[in-house]
Amino acid sequence: MNIGSLLPSHARYRPNHTAVVFEDSRLSFREFNSRVNRLANALSSLEVKKGDKVATILPNCLSLLETYWAVAKIGAVVVPLSPLLREKALTALLKDSDGGTIIASLDFAEPLATIRHELHNVPDERLIVTASSPVPGFQTYDELTCRASEAEPPKTEIVDGDPCTIIYSSGTTGTPKGIVHTHYIRAIYCTLFASTFRMSPESVVLHSGSIVFNGAFLTLMPAMYLGAKYILHKSFDPRTFVETVARESVTHVMMVPSQIVALLSSPYFSAEALKSLEMIGTVGAPLHLEHKEKLNHCLPGRFYELYGLTEGFMTVLDKNHYASKPNSVGPPQPFFDMRIINWQGKDVPPGEIGEIVGRGPALMPGYYKRPDLTAQAIVDGWLHTGDLGYVDEDGFLYLVDRKKDMIISGGTNVFPKDIEEIIVQHPAVREAAVFGIPSEKWGETPLAAVILHQSDAVTAEGLCEWINERVDAKNQRVCAVTIVEDFPRSSAGKTLKRLLREPYWSGRDEKI
Repeated sequence: MNIGSLLPSHARYRPNHTAVVFEDSRLSFREFNSRVNRLANALSSLEVKKGDKVATILPNCLSLLETYWAVAKIGAVVVPLSPLLREKALTALLKDSDGGTIIASLDFAEPLATIRHELHNVPDERLIVTASSPVPGFQTYDELTCRASEAEPPKTEIVDGDPCTIIYSSGTTGTPKGIVHTHYIRAIYCTLFASTFRMSPESVVLHSGSIVFNGAFLTLMPAMYLGAKYILHKSFDPRTFVETVARESVTHVMMVPSQIVALLSSPYFSAEALKSLEMIGTVGAPLHLEHKEKLNHCLPGRFYELYGLTEGFMTVLDKNHYASKPNSVGPPQPFFDMRIINWQGKDVPPGEIGEIVGRGPALMPGYYKRPDLTAQAIVDGWLHTGDLGYVDEDGFLYLVDRKKDMIISGGTNVFPKDIEEIIVQHPAVREAAVFGIPSEKWGETPLAAVILHQSDAVTAEGLCEWINERVDAKNQRVCAVTIVEDFPRSSAGKTLKRLLREPYWSGRDEKI
């Protein structure tokens, strides 16, 4: 079950159908497969073999898409790293992943040259950049591929358990860990999400977020499985997004909440221009009800919400369930099981809050080279998510918050999401993030960081008063509001609350 076999199948049986659109490039399956073959054969000529790790440090681009499929064809393992990484973090992940080949953007030539002495298992010929570099010691992507054959590379025998990708966690709760996905798991992504999102070979998929984020694979894999058109943007821009949907009659999009909020706030947002959409999915973090309602009012019957972990458990709120369960993130996917457990590991009844644990066919075999962390995360075959939630009588999951984000104030539990849902109802607020800071009296107390639509729309003091008049309990009152231009975010677009908390807890014993 080699994921790399999907592309040559479409190149043979529907060669002229558009496979990939990126900026000015529009490639048929035959053309895209030829480009991928060149890279696969070039990597093979560098003696990249089955199981070897190929690390990428690339923004959204054709080279990154080609690398995903070329590496799969030859049985190697792709390790997509965020181009937002700094030298120290980049060095740590390159060494941790055992990356023996690096394909990077030109921007990373100088940083890689700086840390070259630490990359002991990377031969000079396997340091590849996307354009000619003034820094010596690199070959270019085009030089490597232009002299390689367009023929299919020799077939590599793959079994279900062979690794396909190593995705590093976004680091929202600490040091990133390498999450191993096998060819079987990626095949599950192909079939399961093609069905869940009602995709077909005639679908048109648009992705505007980073494709090093695992959430991108939720539509990338089924698009390739079905042979659908896949449109990739270099980055998210509301105007470009709307124009592309209208021009290309896009049917399926997967977005993170911050993109949906930006889209809804944009003057270019138009229900008429977006009418071709059949699925608007959100993933990566909870989307507040205020924004869900606005989206569903303007574009009814299209909204899907996915809750899940890259480690391999997920639920989906289907578009037909939204009207009756708007606050839910849906039931487990087919072939998945879910439990809600208390602090003692015992199942709790519907309506009672506990930790979400799950299992299913997309469950990772483990964290790369970290059996200790794997054993903590997967106990008796069940993935412990670290997230808190409850189920209703129908078995639909409702997220409460992350265990790590929960605030214990005066000995009682305060869930930031409850306060955030109130804050985003203020007409001046675009996004909100609530977290706990030290309090001599209460131990912890909530503080709200907010992004406004306009910088002078409201004062921090006025907003603090407005929030505290509306929260349900005294321990939900925020001690202060801080107005910021943006939140620290991962490459996936997730808000990094640990970085917001860090200045307040510096020097204290707290799980930042």
